[in-house]
This record gives sequence, C-alpha cells and structure tokens, in this order.
Amino acid sequence: MARIVSLGSALQDVYLIDHDDLKATSIGEEAIFGKVLVGSKIDIDRISYEVGGGGLNSAITFARHGHETIFMGNISRDSAGNAIIKALAREGIDDSYVNFLERRSTGTSIILLDGRSGERTILTCRGASEQFGNFSERDLELIHPDWLYVTTLRGDLDTLKRFFIKAKELGAKIMFNPGVKELDEVKGLARLLKYVDVLNVNKNEAGRMVPGTLLSELLYRLNHYVETVIITDGPMGGIAGNGSEAYRFGIYEDKKVKDATGAGDAFGSGFLAKFASGKSFRSSLIFASANSTSVVTKLGANRGILNGTEALHPMPIQKL
Repeated sequence: MARIVSLGSALQDVYLIDHDDLKATSIGEEAIFGKVLVGSKIDIDRISYEVGGGGLNSAITFARHGHETIFMGNISRDSAGNAIIKALAREGIDDSYVNFLERRSTGTSIILLDGRSGERTILTCRGASEQFGNFSERDLELIHPDWLYVTTLRGDLDTLKRFFIKAKELGAKIMFNPGVKELDEVKGLARLLKYVDVLNVNKNEAGRMVPGTLLSELLYRLNHYVETVIITDGPMGGIAGNGSEAYRFGIYEDKKVKDATGAGDAFGSGFLAKFASGKSFRSSLIFASANSTSVVTKLGANRGILNGTEALHPMPIQKL
C-alpha cells in the first residue's frame, strides 16, 4: 500500500431534509426550492450532521482502501472541528498535520435536500478552509509521501506551486482535482500542470482549460499538459487517457440518487486508491465509478465510500 497525503478542505455538513417544502420547482432552464418564501417559517422532516470537504472525503477513501493516509487541512477548535477530528480518528487517518486556526470557525455547509428527488442547494461558510497559505511544504520532507492528492485550495496557486515542487523533489506523484477558484486563474493553473501526474476534472472544467466541446478533443488537448487525464461527464460517464491507452466509460450502475454530495471526490479518490495499489488503469477507472455510485446512494459525502474489497460487476467501458 502507499503513503498518501490528502491536502484540501474539511467541513461539517448540516443537512436540512424535507419532502415537500424543499421540492425543486422549474423556472425556465433553472430550478429553485419553490415553497421557501422570505419571512416564512418552514417545518422540515429532519436534520443530519455529517462531515465532508474534498480533502477529508478523499482521505476517507484512501484510508478505507488500506493506504497510510495523512490529511492536511484547516479547522478550528469548535464543535464542527471536533466532529472532523473524531471522523479522522474513526477512519484511522493521521491528523498530525491538521492546523487549528484561531479567530476562524470550522467550515460548515448547510445543505437543503429534497428528500424525494435528491436535488440539493448548498450554502457554505468556508471559515478555516478558506485559506491554505499557512501550510508548509517542508512537512512533506517528514512525511515522504508516495502520492500527493490535492483538491481545491481556493485559488491559492502559490501554495499549490510550493507543494507541487517539493513533492517532485521527493519523488512523489501528484493527482490534482482543481476547483472553481483555480479555474478562474486558468493561465496560472496551466503553468502548474507540468508537475501533475494525474489530472481529474469534469467536462465543464475541462472546457474552461482548453478549447473543445467533445470529450475526445478535450482529452487530446489536456494530454499535452498532463500524461494521465480523467474527464467525467455526470450520468454520461466520461473519458480517460494516459498516453498509451484511453477509455470511454459509462456509469457503474443507474441507481436512484439520494444525495449527490461528494460524488466527484469519490470518483477521483477512488481512482487513486486502486491505482496507487498497483492496479491497472482500466480497473482503477471501474472502481472510481463504483465508488462514486455507492456514495450517491447514501446521505452524506462519504458514508457510501467503498473499502476496495467489494466484488464489482462489469460496467460499460470501451478502449479507444
């Protein structure tokens, strides 16, 4: 098994779940939770307290797969931070490099969830997870990881560059799943891709990085920057290539979505969980899809994460 550092956010997710007042209502091409009116009082069915965040969700996948996992993220010494520390301990994840920030609350998301359709709206106060510049890349010298897995650092390209350079100096490989803030600085982001071994983005994100509309052309152009690229396209599956082989894949199973939160994290970390274990490119993609499918059938961003011992059935995947 590998030693993997997961650098990213950790949040408490508070779900407000209802079956009628939070019903999605269409307005043209958009949708709103149509019965929530300004000034009204709404009775909801239930509340559920979970933990999430890209860095934490990914770390849970790695740990359940048996990898030695170290989480790097910012929280605070409050009730939400305590919930995150308990989750790390429960999953056997090393929390030695968690930073506790003063004068900031632990990041929290309020998730309005339609209990019938699984549609949701997320209200996030990022708090301590808003910044990452306080982390030192020199900590990687103590950890000496095999892989550095990075989700969004809220557009902090300087910190990304410091960690990427240090990881390469130490011989570690890098898998990167950029977020909206990194994509807002696409030219600076492009300069960092030379350090990345595996890039994981969705179709819309890929389209912001390079020209193109078809998955095949997006993959072709991104492969000029990164050898291994995975582009997901929601229920349409996705495409992936590593320079020597490429695959077009569908979804693992067509199941009712209970909560889509964390699906992207489950896919990216699911791929690396298998790939870092020495499994093939193809089998790693299959497990990634299975992990993502499992997550969306459970409430919360990580309750459905697999442990890698499950027997997987065939899925639509075609070598290009």
